Amino acid sequence: MESPESHITTEVARFIEQMSFDGLPDEVLRLGKRCVLDGLAVILAGSQQQCTQIVRDYSFKIGQVPESTAFGSEPVKLPAMLAALINGTAGHAMDWDDTQLSTTPDRIFGLLTHPTIPPLTASLAVAETGDAVSGKEFMSAFLTGFEVECKIAEAIFPEHYAKGFHTSATVGTFGAATAAAKLLKLNADRLRYTLGIAASMASGIRVNFGTMTKPLHVGRAAQNGVSAALLAHAGFEADPSALDGPWGFFQVFGRGFDAQRISGKLGNPHTIVEPGVSIKPYPCGCLTHPSMDAMRAVVLEKDLRPADIAQVVLYAGNNILNPIRYTTAEDELQAKFCMPFLLAAIVISRKAGFQEFTPQFVCSSEVQALMQRIRMEFDPAIEAKGYDKMRSRVEVTLTNGQKLVREADERYRGGPDNPLSDDELIEKFSDCTQSILDGATRERLIETVFGLEKLVDVRHLINLIATTQSIA
Repeated sequence: MESPESHITTEVARFIEQMSFDGLPDEVLRLGKRCVLDGLAVILAGSQQQCTQIVRDYSFKIGQVPESTAFGSEPVKLPAMLAALINGTAGHAMDWDDTQLSTTPDRIFGLLTHPTIPPLTASLAVAETGDAVSGKEFMSAFLTGFEVECKIAEAIFPEHYAKGFHTSATVGTFGAATAAAKLLKLNADRLRYTLGIAASMASGIRVNFGTMTKPLHVGRAAQNGVSAALLAHAGFEADPSALDGPWGFFQVFGRGFDAQRISGKLGNPHTIVEPGVSIKPYPCGCLTHPSMDAMRAVVLEKDLRPADIAQVVLYAGNNILNPIRYTTAEDELQAKFCMPFLLAAIVISRKAGFQEFTPQFVCSSEVQALMQRIRMEFDPAIEAKGYDKMRSRVEVTLTNGQKLVREADERYRGGPDNPLSDDELIEKFSDCTQSILDGATRERLIETVFGLEKLVDVRHLINLIATTQSIA
């Protein structure tokens, strides 16, 4: 007889087993392909980062089986779990991957999980290990992992993140495990074991934000998810109530969960549609994006240059000020969590893309000098409005004494209320891949992703992604 504690774990396993491509609404598929394209963009961009190269070198030393492709300027084949580790690390290396939205003020906006990279990299790795995987099977596995990851992130009490766990690492493990298990065609019992194994592998703490270890969190989520599914496939067992049992993931990692946010809610509706996800215009924490756009609007309207600015003050609540914790940036990793740098980059370049998050730009004398004139301040009125939106205000004092004030738009660019257009998404893809893909390959890859469901074998997509080189 099934114990009451195992109800949610069983429900999740049943959803994974029963999910099919034919059951995917058209809008879920449309948005899913956009997330795949965005995910591939940031994987290829991140493959060029130092942290990914270190993980790649480490994996190459211990890898023995040429099974799945690790992407980059020199693609290599490694065991599936190591390919997932490298590609997962690359996908989060620039902090440019998409972000799950919250639905209520107590779930801190933008701090639930980055949903695409764990199930995407797990799906890519496992798709090369056996028989041909069709585009429909691939999208079904990816979107199932995406949905399970988001619903677990939404259900666990917000104390999980507030106490220091990095949800993209912990909950991302379940997204990767789900996608991998789906492609391995595991039955409900094996799926419950997969979730149990994943629960004991999930880890990642926020102290490492602003270091190489933050992207490693997502790489490990992908690696551990693939490992959990492969172990379950091989006959390995775990507790079948590992999500909601008395010592299960929800209780241990979050001191509980809201069952109403997951029971009966898987695919009803799909999180990718409602409340949706944000595809990032900037390679940094999405909490900073509305402030950056507010700064950009002021700069463009007044045609400001660094010499025009005496001081900038960014007012916000603790949902922004606590995680965006660096007052000055010494490298490109700290820069992603440093509001003075981010606003300085907007003033100097009027954008913030691949080239701005390099050691040369961050450490330049112009950037370092401007950062000293930018600071953050706590605003109790903004704090009182709650954490479900990214609220802030930019106040710019010019050298002539004039003060310019701009409230950040809660309908921030990249979110479902103000999404990047397909053209803007393709522009981001081009920025991410300009030094690693030639133009013709880039166009074929974009076309293939937007027609993924037509593929007979997803290895065609993987081979295209692997057509990379260092382009001067």
